[in-house]
Amino acid sequence: MRRRLRIVAAVVGLSALGAYPAAGQGFVGLEPVTDGGLRAAIDRLGNLDYETRMAAARTIRRTESERAVPALLRAVAAHDDGYVRFRALVLLTGFNDPRTKAAMFDALVSPNDRLRAVAYGFFEHQPDPEVLPDLLAALDREFAEFVRPSLVRALAAHDDERVRLVLTREAGRGEDFFRSVVIEALGDYKAQYAFEAVRAIAALDGPLQDDAALALGKIGDRRALDVLSGLLRTTPRSRQPAVATAICLLGADCSTHETDVIAAVAFADATPGNQDLLRTSAAGLAALGVAGRITAVEALFHIGIPSRDPTRAPVALAVATVALRNTPLLLSVLTMHPAKGEAMALLAEGFDMLEEDLPKERFFAVVRGRYWRSSRGSTESELMQALITRLDF
Repeated sequence: MRRRLRIVAAVVGLSALGAYPAAGQGFVGLEPVTDGGLRAAIDRLGNLDYETRMAAARTIRRTESERAVPALLRAVAAHDDGYVRFRALVLLTGFNDPRTKAAMFDALVSPNDRLRAVAYGFFEHQPDPEVLPDLLAALDREFAEFVRPSLVRALAAHDDERVRLVLTREAGRGEDFFRSVVIEALGDYKAQYAFEAVRAIAALDGPLQDDAALALGKIGDRRALDVLSGLLRTTPRSRQPAVATAICLLGADCSTHETDVIAAVAFADATPGNQDLLRTSAAGLAALGVAGRITAVEALFHIGIPSRDPTRAPVALAVATVALRNTPLLLSVLTMHPAKGEAMALLAEGFDMLEEDLPKERFFAVVRGRYWRSSRGSTESELMQALITRLDF
């Protein structure tokens, strides 16, 4: 895949993330903050200095929900700094408060592009028939590269005839970047209704061929095997890992095809000048990891931990992809990994390259929830604490 590896959030509802602790419950690193200190922390969310912004977010995350949520809601609604409003809305999602949904409805009509993108991302994982007409109407006006993908995915989450019609149409028209977003969403949401449209795209030589091949594997219709088997023989080498991944996802000799994808990453690592092959094969392993194949994630760590750039960046992004889209699997692999520190360092590098704030906040919420539910001193408790420290949240 020649485009930047896009990262999307795991397809789970907010209720699965675990709420913030009630007042009086402990959390490692929790420190009391005054109302003035909380307001100051929210103001610093817009600071130009990265470390200052991150420290402010940590303060807010570690404030009890009874005080943090109202302060964040006020900031989302009325803060003078548009970036602060955006970051406050993202942080609000980590508290799993029922008032968040109303704030997201308001954000859908905000002139702030970032707020709308967060709202679309929220409604992807909290599909609501009431919001669907607004999403459909927005498709004709949202063309910002960091906003439209969230909107498309929010639409794809709905099982509705109107959505089927527009997404099938959008897969076949417009700029390649936006078409790629639609094709990816159709695959991730196993859109059987779009099978023929996606299969037709996969059959054509061009920049969307690997996206369409991978989407066919995710959709899961084994009728795609005829097209994919042919592509495996004829498509350029740089696209073959996407095709092999798709065949594996369809359950056809998966172990062999997974081994081929792993070998492609190793070859590209050892042979300079194969960046396209490296990106495609790393993305293929990420897709297999998201689908639940532990061996694919283990291979990413095996190759990525000792690697340097140019190999390290796409492998780290692939690890981060699995972390966001199949968090339980990634945490399971980390729990068993013999070099946890190095593995977490690779994950942290992937996170540092991501711009998708909402998916990362969702991951953080999962980790915090597991920390609260674990016994103090247990292996899980120590791992979650190490992640909180290493990922700086």
